[in-house]
Amino acid sequence: MSQSRLSTAIQDGLLALPAGVVTLMRPPATYDVAALSRPDLRIMHGFYPDVADWQAAGHEVSQTMTSSPAAIVVLPRAKALAQAMIAEACAKADLVIVDGQRTDGVDSLFKTCRKRLGDLPSVTKAHGRMFWFAATDAFADWAAGPPTQGPHGYYTAAGVFSDGAVDAGSALLAAALPPKLPARMADLGAGWGYLSQAVLTRNGVATLDLIEAEAQSLACARLNVTDPRAAFHWADALRFAPKTGYDGIVMNPPFHTGRAADAGLGRAFIAAAARLLAPHGKLWMVANRHLPYETTIAEHFRNSEIIGGNGAFKLFHASKPKR
Repeated sequence: MSQSRLSTAIQDGLLALPAGVVTLMRPPATYDVAALSRPDLRIMHGFYPDVADWQAAGHEVSQTMTSSPAAIVVLPRAKALAQAMIAEACAKADLVIVDGQRTDGVDSLFKTCRKRLGDLPSVTKAHGRMFWFAATDAFADWAAGPPTQGPHGYYTAAGVFSDGAVDAGSALLAAALPPKLPARMADLGAGWGYLSQAVLTRNGVATLDLIEAEAQSLACARLNVTDPRAAFHWADALRFAPKTGYDGIVMNPPFHTGRAADAGLGRAFIAAAARLLAPHGKLWMVANRHLPYETTIAEHFRNSEIIGGNGAFKLFHASKPKR
């Protein structure tokens, strides 16, 4: 297997890590840590599936960052989140290392950092780049701050899904929900709670579980959804196991892994919904029109129909999950 950019930079003598703790910020579970000393490695992450995988591998994981000699910012897809991570790394580490793929905007970010700091050392390899610099206050204006209330009236934060506006697909599904919903409901991949809030306006709802993998999104949902019938679960919807099956589920499933479209993720959400529902349970779902989910829904539910949509999205209703 070819070396990662981090291993290459260290083994070629281009990058010397200071002694002590190295904080790895939001790395995917597949990130190469062979070049790092295991006792000195700390993982900072808020995405539950990756957190669970790192913990299963025996690593210490925290949602918050403590001071450390070095921090490695593993570039996320969202630009605002990437900038916030760099600002945090500068505030809490002495050496800041940024590692990312070109498809996630690392070259553009490299150019921006060079404009503020001047020439920077870097390594390019495997369709990506790693660069590093001494911590500085030059990026203090990138700091994220707490969740803020947008013009739509909801609290969001840097890097959460649809932080600038209500997602059009979620809005379409929310408007199409029937006046009465089943008693025990769940929102899979609840995000910052827009669909959940719509569910709680319907008659018949006794409880609603918001299941969300991204900790920052769930923190926003707690601010947006204050109804006492709501319960919040930081969890992977694909692995979540409630005590009893739900009567109904709503969801706007993700369909990206990084920047690449991945219809398999949506299919996995459909299978999870079928597993989480009681035998009489019902599903309401929105999906991008181009995604071929009809076959998967038919595989997991006895009854299904398209109940609406537009040129960009389609709305599904399914019932009686197959066992």
